Order: sequence, then structure tokens, then C-alpha cells
Amino acid sequence: MQRQSTFVMAQMASEGSPEVNLEKAKKAIEKAVSLYHPDVVIFPELYMSLFPSGTAHEIALATAQPLDGPFVIQMREQARQHGIWLIFGMNEAVEASDDHRNYNTTLVINSEGEIVSTYRKTHLYDAFGYKESDTIKAGDRFFEPIETPFGKIGLFVCYEVRFPEVARYQRSKGADIIVMPTAWMAGKLKSHHFRTLITARAIENTVYMLACDQCNADTIGESVAVDPMGVPIASGGEAEELLVARIDLDRVEAVRAKLPAYKDRRPELYTI
Repeated sequence: MQRQSTFVMAQMASEGSPEVNLEKAKKAIEKAVSLYHPDVVIFPELYMSLFPSGTAHEIALATAQPLDGPFVIQMREQARQHGIWLIFGMNEAVEASDDHRNYNTTLVINSEGEIVSTYRKTHLYDAFGYKESDTIKAGDRFFEPIETPFGKIGLFVCYEVRFPEVARYQRSKGADIIVMPTAWMAGKLKSHHFRTLITARAIENTVYMLACDQCNADTIGESVAVDPMGVPIASGGEAEELLVARIDLDRVEAVRAKLPAYKDRRPELYTI
């Protein structure tokens, strides 16, 4: 396992068209590879297709694709062609024809272009006046952290950062790095919540947290990578950009040696 690696977060503003977003992804990957030689490139939540708030659900539903659809096929080819891992969100078509919702799905693809893991968002954003569960069907299992050449990677999506148990599960399964694709909605104090929650999850679990956000009219951008001591190592603004996070597994080990909070838990005293 390599001890140091490079993750690039592609902070992007998705459109409703998967075809347009695919072309944008290709350009972002090409630029990232040319400039930064990444091991992993991360795209935001629902990157494949994201419509503005208020769009009729029938329109969004029509863009959903299966895991073997054209968008995933092309992204797999990008990973294989460039020899990198890709993580991105999509609108996955629900199998049941009578369920008029999508899955909010994140894929992890390795450098051979193989789908290593898929995750359907489990905690839906029914907050701050939104009701994601009207249009999205919740998944029924957490992401299982995966062994990679760059460390063990855990994952959850956006709103799930507000539930400490989700991140704790990733840590309990050995995660060194947690990736968080997101489409963090704008609003009062939302930027403050975003940075505070991500930093807290990194510190309490002594992991790297990498949050890659959408940056359209409804979302804040401000993607951020935080190390296991809560130190920001990459930070974005409100516009499209590529953010480079250098991951060092020796840093994880060093922080856990001096801050053994996870090891020092006493779970016999509490049940959640």
C-alpha cells in the first residue's frame, strides 16, 4: 500500500443533462491528470444529473440511468484510460416500475474501470423545507469501507454528515479516509454547519474527510479536505475548480497514536 497519494476533488456545477455533465467530467479528469497526476478523482453528489430546485420531478426522473447505462460506461472508460480511481454520484433508476423515484447513488470505480462499490444514500434530506424522500428512494445499508492502494476508504453522502453514527460506522470498519460527495444547499448558517460538521467527523474519528460539493445556484461549493487533526488541507470557493488533497497514511497513524479517542471509547456504558 502506498503511504502517500493524491486525491483531486472536482467541484462542479452539474446540469440536468447527463451528456453535458459527462463532457465536463472528461475535461476535468484530463486537466487533473495533466496537472496533478492524481490517484483518485472525486465528483459531487448526483453529479450525473442535477436540476435546479423546483424542477418538475417527471423531468428529473427521465434522466435516471441504470448502473450499466451510458454515463457509467463512459466514466468507467475514463478511469481505465487514465489509470485512476473515480468516485461520483448519479441518479440511478429504481428497479420497480411503479416507484416513481430514483436512487441517489455513488459509485467507486478502480483504475481498471471496474465498479468496486456502489452506495445508495440512506439518510435523505428531509430538512430545512426540503423533502428529498419525495423523489429519492433511500438505500437500506451503509457503505462498507473498501481496501484500496491508498488506504481504506469509507463513504457517505451530504446530509449524512449530520449523523455521527454514519461516520462512526465507517471508522469501526477501518476507514482511514472518508469521502463525502455532496450537494450542500445554500442558506443561513449552512456554510458554518458544513465546515463544522466535516471537521468534527474528522477529529472524532481521526480520519481524513474529503467533501466534494456542487457549486450551482442552489449549493454553496466550498469543498474541503480536512486531516485527522481537523486541519484543512484543501479548501474551495463558490465556483468550479479542482482541489488537490495530499493524503498521508503516516499522518493518520501519528494522530491516532497521540489522540486515541476511538480506542478509548467505553461502549459498554452507552447504547445508541
